[in-house]
Amino acid sequence: MKMKPVVDGLEAQDAEVTIVHTGQHYDTMMSNVFFDDINLRQPDYNLGIGSGSHSQQVADVMSASEPLFEQLNPDFVVVAGDVNSTLACAIVAAKLGILVGHVEAGLRSRDWSMPEEINRVVTDTVSDLLFAPSDDAVQNLRSEGVHPDRIVLSGNVMIDTLLCNLERAKARPVIENLGLTPGSYGLVTLHRPSNVDDSQVLGRLMDVLALAAERLPLVFPVHPRTASQLVGQKLSNKIIFIEPQGYLDFLALEAAAQVVFTDSGGVQEETTALGVACLTLRENTERPITIIEGTNQLVGNDPVRVLNALDKVLNRKFETKRPALWDGQAGRRIAESIIKTVKAGKVRRPTDS
Repeated sequence: MKMKPVVDGLEAQDAEVTIVHTGQHYDTMMSNVFFDDINLRQPDYNLGIGSGSHSQQVADVMSASEPLFEQLNPDFVVVAGDVNSTLACAIVAAKLGILVGHVEAGLRSRDWSMPEEINRVVTDTVSDLLFAPSDDAVQNLRSEGVHPDRIVLSGNVMIDTLLCNLERAKARPVIENLGLTPGSYGLVTLHRPSNVDDSQVLGRLMDVLALAAERLPLVFPVHPRTASQLVGQKLSNKIIFIEPQGYLDFLALEAAAQVVFTDSGGVQEETTALGVACLTLRENTERPITIIEGTNQLVGNDPVRVLNALDKVLNRKFETKRPALWDGQAGRRIAESIIKTVKAGKVRRPTDS
């Protein structure tokens, strides 16, 4: 979802684009279906990395990507987000002297217990162009002393993909098939290790969601990581547990929900763009713009706090504002910046201030 707008923008300018799938996400419903749903062509290379510890995944992606990058000898490598593959490919490209651009740069949670925070900071450090989705991300980079020439306020590529596919998603029958009424149910997503890997934390969250389900129906597409942890947990029969959904079906569920419970950064952004109330089951977020100008609230996992926030959602409408440049043109802006940099013959980054 993050790369599709960039690929389209580059190919619109006649750039030769090679798509590399590391294989970090390999489950059919968490990977393959997304290529079909958003009309992204199949990758030119799949490194087939698979699962493993954080260190193992980073090491495997680095080992597999280095000879490929040497073979392809690209002018520019684009990485997106904050997963282990993002970090690994950025480091390899930087060490090979290849220009690197980071899509979704500058996001900070300030929570160093999150592996994603380490990935974000290190990736930004080794990248040459930092494509920030919002002004708060720009300010984070400037406060860290990043040279202004490295920072591009591009807007949010996730919103490009959302706006491009929203009408197609709304035509899907998933809501009707689940027996749900648009605007009268809640949607749940959970996958962060801090929430699902500890059985006590996950149990507390499931208890909270069970109480929420007394107030409105909940549908929960279960991430593969979470599914294995739910075994043995006490589960409410008022929550509809379903398989992971493809991009279009999930977007359909998201757009018609009254409220979304999540620990996903991307979902915080999408609900802001859709004007749907979002209750984030975390104590921090790397996307504070979704609180300042969106529909997001941080509620943690305390039952009283979560249910109080839910009651407010159910009893009033949200006035929302979409952040600047979340307009469906982020991919084009990123592509233009990359092409300009490559044509200028720039090598590596300017010295930070």
